[in-house]
Amino acid sequence: MTITTVALFLLLGCFSGFFAGLLGVGGGMIIVPFLTAIFSLYHLVPPEYIVHIAIATAMGTIVFTSLSSMRAHHKRGGVIWSIVLQITPGILIGGLLSGSVIFQWLNTAWLSFVFSLFVFYSGFNMLRNKKPKPSRQLPGMIGMTSVGIIIGLISGLVGAGGGFLSVPFMVWSNVPLKKAVSTSAAIGFPIAVANSIGYIIGGIQTLGIHGHLFGYIYWPGLLVLILMSILFAPMGAKYAHILPVDKLKKIFACLLFLISILMMHKALVEFGLLN
Repeated sequence: MTITTVALFLLLGCFSGFFAGLLGVGGGMIIVPFLTAIFSLYHLVPPEYIVHIAIATAMGTIVFTSLSSMRAHHKRGGVIWSIVLQITPGILIGGLLSGSVIFQWLNTAWLSFVFSLFVFYSGFNMLRNKKPKPSRQLPGMIGMTSVGIIIGLISGLVGAGGGFLSVPFMVWSNVPLKKAVSTSAAIGFPIAVANSIGYIIGGIQTLGIHGHLFGYIYWPGLLVLILMSILFAPMGAKYAHILPVDKLKKIFACLLFLISILMMHKALVEFGLLN
């Protein structure tokens, strides 16, 4: 890597780490589009695997970012560990399936298109501040496992820590937003671990041992991203517990809209409608 690419990775690590702590997202949905651009501009990886490597590297970063963010939220008493324990088995199943099997062959164009619409709808609901039914609660163990599988699968396919799905789901189930953000930070860890293992296995099967790649993970960029993201995640977590709930909802909704636009752009490019 050159000094320029190192600087870009450092800046991206700061930005993604802060939002990981602030909003309980792993930061992957922010990292992936920028990694794709960096890999394309500076020819750091095989061009036919740019998106795969960007997604896998982002998820590898989330392993460490989520630990830092989770620790900061736990110290403030925000993590609901019972939810984490209930949803983790499904997340591990979904993540391993996504990273090692589905990731290899699934056409992500339609996936990106459908979930762009879903994320936009989630952001719209967050922004209009519609209250869930007071009687609505989190589902039982089977329901939580099923939700975990879905979150693990989708997170692995788009390179995200799952916060863009888990936070709206918990808020919809009457979990307070700040608790949902904190708990989502903890949920991001098993998502990242399961999918990263899958990316490594699948990447070695496809690429073999290839230069700066560990499976599909570009490890030099991963190390630089980790350095800054673990430093800035606690700062974001601090502000998550200071900012008013309404303002936090607006920030999260804006992030969801941004993610929706990026995912839609990705879908249109893969459909061949944009260059």
